[in-house]
Amino acid sequence: MMKHESIETNAALLIVLTLAAISIGGLVEIVPLFYIEGTVEDVKNEDGKDAVRPYTPLEQLGRDVYTREGCYTCHSQMIRPFRDEALRYGHYSLAAESQYDHPFQWGSKRTGPDLARVGGKYSSAWHTKHLMAPRSVVPESIMPNYPWLMDKLDITNVQGKMKALKAVGVPYSLSKIEFDANVEKFGEDVAKKLDINAAEVNIEAQSKLGNFDGDPDNLTEMDALVAYLQILGTMIDFSKHDEAEFVKFR
Repeated sequence: MMKHESIETNAALLIVLTLAAISIGGLVEIVPLFYIEGTVEDVKNEDGKDAVRPYTPLEQLGRDVYTREGCYTCHSQMIRPFRDEALRYGHYSLAAESQYDHPFQWGSKRTGPDLARVGGKYSSAWHTKHLMAPRSVVPESIMPNYPWLMDKLDITNVQGKMKALKAVGVPYSLSKIEFDANVEKFGEDVAKKLDINAAEVNIEAQSKLGNFDGDPDNLTEMDALVAYLQILGTMIDFSKHDEAEFVKFR
């Protein structure tokens, strides 16, 4: 039997055995996922359409701003299936809620609160004020100010971003066949918002309707980021689903 000391003193052997252990451990965790029928839950609305949809162009650009500013380094977006977490944040997170996230923002670091269910919890005006001057609404906050979020939102490459996401499986549409498939899957209203060809028009329409930053005449990064925050955790109405529907996915 090989002595442990001989492994520790042989750098090449130690590297090989370490890589082997990591590979075996990774395979044990990952491979079963490909054989589990319900890795991603099939959550439907009352009309039979999928409850979880891809982000609209404005929301996706807001998610890009969220990632760019490193918000994920302090805020997770995953509520774990424990009583204390559910009491504080709401229903535990489902895999289905992140199926169109590239990359997902689950994480484990919580300097600030979890944001998985922040959508609709506060007004858009509150979010704007909080991002501009956090301590004006949360005196104990250690979050920095983000005044540059009131700068103009760059939408010149939004179609390119949507095409890239489409290539990795997000069902944005380019053709009529893809559009019709989204109508069947999500409903016509949602399908229109997922049309790459109408991305700029949809951004302008959603920003004016939502008036997320309080300035309807200007399209800003704040509009996009707040639109993203306001959709988090709102796609599934958990009050209409029995807990037993999801318990098998824990």
